[in-house]
Amino acid sequence: MDPTTLILTVASLGGLYMAWTIGANDVANAMGTSVGSGALTLRNAIIVAAIFEFGGAMLVGGSVTNTIRKGIVDVQAVGSDPMIMAVGMTCCLLAAAIWLNIATYAGWPVSTSHSIVGAVVGFGVTAGGAGAVDWGTVGSIAASWVVSPVMGGILGYSVFVFIRRTILNAPDPLTAIRRWGPILVFPIVSILALSALFKGLKPLRLDLPLGAAVAGAIFLGLLASVVSTPVFRRFTTKSSDSEEVNLGRTEKVFMVLQVMTACFVAFAHGSNDVANAVGPLAAVFGAIKYGVTETVQVPYRVLLIGGVGIVVGLATYGYKIMATIGNKITELTPSRGFSAEFAAATTIVVASKLGLPVSTTHTLVGAVIGVGFGRSIGAINTRVLRGIFASWFITVPFTALLAAGLFVIGRLWLN
Repeated sequence: MDPTTLILTVASLGGLYMAWTIGANDVANAMGTSVGSGALTLRNAIIVAAIFEFGGAMLVGGSVTNTIRKGIVDVQAVGSDPMIMAVGMTCCLLAAAIWLNIATYAGWPVSTSHSIVGAVVGFGVTAGGAGAVDWGTVGSIAASWVVSPVMGGILGYSVFVFIRRTILNAPDPLTAIRRWGPILVFPIVSILALSALFKGLKPLRLDLPLGAAVAGAIFLGLLASVVSTPVFRRFTTKSSDSEEVNLGRTEKVFMVLQVMTACFVAFAHGSNDVANAVGPLAAVFGAIKYGVTETVQVPYRVLLIGGVGIVVGLATYGYKIMATIGNKITELTPSRGFSAEFAAATTIVVASKLGLPVSTTHTLVGAVIGVGFGRSIGAINTRVLRGIFASWFITVPFTALLAAGLFVIGRLWLN
């Protein structure tokens, strides 16, 4: 087997492995609140994630992708040899995937973006020296370790406290959800629509200017609110004399709202984070075919590898991370799970549109913690959080060192 064929084969397997670990870790944490709260069974969560993750990856994930993730490494400093780039990106895929596999085994939800960024930094320093890395960009990415969970936590706490005071603790929760339900639908649909309309679905030509996107999102939110009004009335008319029964029926309404937000998170994740698996793989294909370039068009066959791998990873190994997010940090009910999912989705959308570096995983974990604080400090399992926080700080240096070591071996093989 000639070197080019061997690299393409290893890179393809590495991309599939990376996608599998993304499904097991990142996708699993996105669906964990729905499973932990009882809104979705494990089987249904896998089906929902498969549809929306794969749809997001194939419909929206095919945009032009930077060959060097996040622009953190100067391509010119790495050199013009396409084989060096191909071997380096293959090593980045393997390093990030190995770390995600280790983290999933330990039950730690970690950022796939940070995993691949750390790997690219390790490759960049080894191939082009410390000057090849844009350390300012790396610093802004590192800042998201704090920004993401704090933003998600504050919003998760605020949403849950609002729901608890206005609905769950109301004399008649069913009457309260009948009144507040359509109002809650408005921000849910508006936020999700804004994410799609404003530079969110470019391949489908739905990337509207900000003004038009906001107007369209508000219109869709109002329309959904009006349409949902009779639906809420239908499902909440039969009140019981038992407060516990009424509260249980109210929680069932939140199941529907939570599944809505979970579908959005899955679609957004598939459209955005599939690049963590296929971006470096596309760089390998592009380097061999076109030489070293700043950007490369991601072929659909490469997206297919990422989409299939993500779904299989969730189905076969996602239960560990789902257990951590859904049960181990704090106990979740549908209303709490909805608060966390909606807070995470809103934070991710708003932050990404403002250009702030945030991590989907860190944001969701922060939102779950915020919901736990909304109950009491004692409702949070601090032992589990210590392990999660430690894994976040280990991610970048671990993948950087591993990618550097693998690249040294790969470069020796080339020589």
